Amino acid sequence: MKKTRSLEQWRSIIEEQQASDLTIIDYCQQHALSKTSFYAARSKLNESSVSFVRAKVAKYVDVTEHQLSITLEVGKVNVSLPPTTPASYLGQLLRELA
Repeated sequence: MKKTRSLEQWRSIIEEQQASDLTIIDYCQQHALSKTSFYAARSKLNESSVSFVRAKVAKYVDVTEHQLSITLEVGKVNVSLPPTTPASYLGQLLRELA
């Protein structure tokens, strides 16, 4: 009985064949696939996805790194500043508070 596969299923099959060390003929024989169907599906996928590029994530990066704020205690007053506060501003602020 003939098995009908979706284009996504064929895409997966074609990717598996490409990742294997087998020729298309050997791959189709080992997986009981029709060579004609394989080539037809590959052709159809090439036509329909000319601009398709499959991307793989190489590395996940956490971009929400939390940095501690700068806290100054002067008497009973606490001043919190963002960690990106320029050093020149901090110097001026400290001189003014001294």
